[in-house]
Amino acid sequence: MSDARQRAIIKVFRKFSNSLGPDTLDFLEQILDAHEIQDNDVESSIETLAKEYNKQDDATMKVSIEVLQKVYETLQDQGHTQEEAEVLDPDSHLHFVNAFEMPSWHWSIERGTFEKAANPPTVSGTADSRVLAVRDRLNVIKQCVLRNEHFAPSTLPSRDRDRLVTLRSTKQLLGRAGERFLLLGMLAWSKEGKLILEDADGSVELDFSQLDEPGEGLFTEGCFALVEGEYTDESKLEIIAIGQPPCESRRTARSIYGHIDFLGKASTSLSDDQKLAVRVREELSELHFFFLSDVWLDHPYTLSGIQKMLDNCVENDFIPKVIVLCGNFTSQSITHGNVRDIQRYQDNFDALANLIATYTSITRTTHFVLVPGPLDLTLNSTLPRQTILPSMLSRVKSKIPKVHLGSNPCRIKFFDQEIVIYREDCMTKMLRNVVGVGVKPDVNSDDLKRFLVQTILDQAHLSPLAINIQPTLSEYDHSLRLYPLPTALVLADKYDRYKITYTGCHVFNPGSFVGSSFVFSTYKPAEINSEECILDMDMESLG
Repeated sequence: MSDARQRAIIKVFRKFSNSLGPDTLDFLEQILDAHEIQDNDVESSIETLAKEYNKQDDATMKVSIEVLQKVYETLQDQGHTQEEAEVLDPDSHLHFVNAFEMPSWHWSIERGTFEKAANPPTVSGTADSRVLAVRDRLNVIKQCVLRNEHFAPSTLPSRDRDRLVTLRSTKQLLGRAGERFLLLGMLAWSKEGKLILEDADGSVELDFSQLDEPGEGLFTEGCFALVEGEYTDESKLEIIAIGQPPCESRRTARSIYGHIDFLGKASTSLSDDQKLAVRVREELSELHFFFLSDVWLDHPYTLSGIQKMLDNCVENDFIPKVIVLCGNFTSQSITHGNVRDIQRYQDNFDALANLIATYTSITRTTHFVLVPGPLDLTLNSTLPRQTILPSMLSRVKSKIPKVHLGSNPCRIKFFDQEIVIYREDCMTKMLRNVVGVGVKPDVNSDDLKRFLVQTILDQAHLSPLAINIQPTLSEYDHSLRLYPLPTALVLADKYDRYKITYTGCHVFNPGSFVGSSFVFSTYKPAEINSEECILDMDMESLG
């Protein structure tokens, strides 16, 4: 066999952090020869074997020929005949994933890939798990940066970067005053109240006095940033440029880690995803999801608005496959221990259940998802949040056959697509905690929306804030991770509505349902696009 074919085999397995011994390499060569695989098909054929190998529980970094033999025999048993494609059944490919159900995958520095946690996560967490959560965030971003050929220096706004070619660590600054460095680390405050950049090896104080303006995005306490600057005699980094780390597309991440089942709903190959995407576009072109946010059930107009929406669906024979209702489900916080408030909260859900149950043509096929907001009654107030207390939703569960109680955040897996749903007032919280030189001057509302979306996706995390600002359950931090990028991200926020597609991820905010009119968003999986819907109603005539 030619050296080129051997190099191709080694290259594919190296992508999965595997090494090959001589016997294993010979075995793979025999497989290629036996099936008369052409040179241009070697990588795709070997990738199928490599992915299946790494799914095995007894897979090791150095490929075991016994395990590989078992994988090969299993693939052979599946046969090569292709059956006529069956009609797509949306329900069989529709999965709702709560944050507390997602398997925990951590970044392994030794293996250079993700590794499944040995023990199930707990809500209590430990000091070590809090450190591990932050390190995972750093390592996930860092491996994307090191893989991105454009990250340095071209994407950072800077005047002189001729000598800046390598990502450095804070430990490499010592004794090198007057030199230029590019660092990746987390923005934080020191005990002395100084703004610093922290990485895995240490920290350095930042001096923003020479920075004209920051790069695009929102730079908050707790977010990771690429910083270019000159190390001074005062042991500070005099910043010349600061930017968000580059974002990696879903397709790129899936091509590397497609064998990893991040959602716990079985992983699929990139080629299978592409085939399913084509069929969804062709065969399910009229299928829609509805997304509503701030569904205040204590507001006198809300149920009338939902009734109007459902009436329109029936009259126009436009039945959505999924309707997602995001909190807050109350316009005011509920006083702890106030029995009257709690009873009224439950009564409002009972009224919602009674209303929806009257539309049998919808409840037969439509899935309803309830996602709590910051003011809703859940077991915890930290992220990720548990579902709304089931005791509040007994009638909802009994009257609506296809209802799902979602955590915050939660996810929908639909064929090859992953849709993340997150209810939080992100814009307000992010702007309140911007550090350094603040936001670029003269930005408008559209710029802020774009900066918010860019920051959250570049950070590969739903809450790029310090834990003292937004507490999180450290052992469930993986459920807040946005890597690989989802197909769509619903940032349900009380801020103005918007939709933006960034690095292939479609992000939209449906806005508050009740306002000057009833507003929500529809999402079309066939087009990976959302549209704003406004119900035409005379608000003054209601009530």
